[in-house]
Amino acid sequence: MIASPLPDLVGRHRECEALDDLLADLREGGSRVLVIRGEAGIGKTVLLEYLAAQASRAKVTRAQGIEADMELPYASLHQLCAPFLDQLDGLPAPQREALRVAFGMAAGDPPDRFLVGLAVLTLLTRASEARPVLVLIDDAQWLDQVSLQTLEFVARRLLAEAVAMVFAVRDPEGQEALTGLPAMRIGGLDATAAGELLETAVGGRLEKRIRDRFVAEMHGNPLALLEFSRGRSAAELAYGLDSSGHPIVQGPVASRVERDFAQRLGSLPEATRTLLLIAAAEPVGDARLLARAAATLKITPFAAPAKVAGLIELGESVRFRHPLVRSAVYHQAAPEARRSVHRALAAATDPVLDPDRRAWHAAEAANGPDEEVAAGLERAAGRARQRGGIAAEAVLLERAAEVTPDRRSRGRRALAAAEAHFSAAAPDRATELATVAELCPLSPLDRARLARLRARILFARSRSDEAAPLLLDAAAQFTAAGSPLARETYLEAISATIFAGR
Repeated sequence: MIASPLPDLVGRHRECEALDDLLADLREGGSRVLVIRGEAGIGKTVLLEYLAAQASRAKVTRAQGIEADMELPYASLHQLCAPFLDQLDGLPAPQREALRVAFGMAAGDPPDRFLVGLAVLTLLTRASEARPVLVLIDDAQWLDQVSLQTLEFVARRLLAEAVAMVFAVRDPEGQEALTGLPAMRIGGLDATAAGELLETAVGGRLEKRIRDRFVAEMHGNPLALLEFSRGRSAAELAYGLDSSGHPIVQGPVASRVERDFAQRLGSLPEATRTLLLIAAAEPVGDARLLARAAATLKITPFAAPAKVAGLIELGESVRFRHPLVRSAVYHQAAPEARRSVHRALAAATDPVLDPDRRAWHAAEAANGPDEEVAAGLERAAGRARQRGGIAAEAVLLERAAEVTPDRRSRGRRALAAAEAHFSAAAPDRATELATVAELCPLSPLDRARLARLRARILFARSRSDEAAPLLLDAAAQFTAAGSPLARETYLEAISATIFAGR
């Protein structure tokens, strides 16, 4: 076996060779795209780190998908393009303005997604004229929808540019993402490599039967092998029990690893656990924002115990050892602790520079109906719509409806959320929210909108000839309410009738 340049890459010689070939093509001025697929903990992030370490002659730009960022349109794309924004003025005017609006740098109508995609492609191409550009995207399954679509658009249009794009996607969560692009699937280590990694982690040779059983139970998952062997005695490995007497191996590998991280959290001081929770709840990774939020909770931002435990890295930015650490930190915390941290983050987030994230944190901190929070979310939804983030608009409006105390306002926001979900190709969620709206007092105009939405959902699902009469009824309601939507709805009714063949 050829030794890997990184300890965690034991047994990944074939994968490293493929990545070396990609970098060789990039250095020669060629473009490459690769999607690395595999389960949690299988080593996708480490392979991206290998690429970054080997790409000394390239400009490396990165983005990481974060669950909490999925509802913020263009959040991940902005993270990726940040190093190149000083070159915006060199873009063609339509592309430049589309990207400025998408990133909230200028006000305007919702940007054309085609122009945004072209702008990112042009930005990367221009940057590659000085030196090759390597784009690394981790946890792509958690990118916000419009960022993922834009990056896929760019990846499919790379030709002779010195640009390489490498995505890491967790399966099964991301099995529908980035289909059709060149892919490399990562499986578990073979028994020999897994045994070598395990013995490296425990610092000595293990009895063969113990090593083989442990390797088999972990299914060759490198993170599981490393984390479950860390700090274990030979007796614990031999009998399958941790120091508290609980079985080491049970359930899916990802769940076991996350549970082990959660157990490690229990030994940390309360202030350190709170600091970790702040970092887990705020995916930006801004150390200054972390310090401001910690100060709000009267916590000194000192995370030495967490660093010693191998859970987090603190510097200019804040990074967790692995996405599963972030998940463990956030989900093991009590609901009130999470609300307290979101409240502190809302207070620490600049209301002018980042009003949408501030509104989202305020909503997560709410412990019941709150009109001020709901109004903030509704304004954030409007900004998301202007940037073309329909899916984000839908989620923000839905959350706004949940925390709205007044039933009339709740119905209006639920209806708007239902319409947005329908536009974002989520008819099932649109139907659920339409039902919520129907149970609330609605104005005649909103009743007409609701009738039209139900007819459109019916037609989209089944192309049924029952949709046309429903659309005609909705058009009549719009007419009675004096709304210009009447004409558009009559045209939809005609189209539905023609499609049904009557």
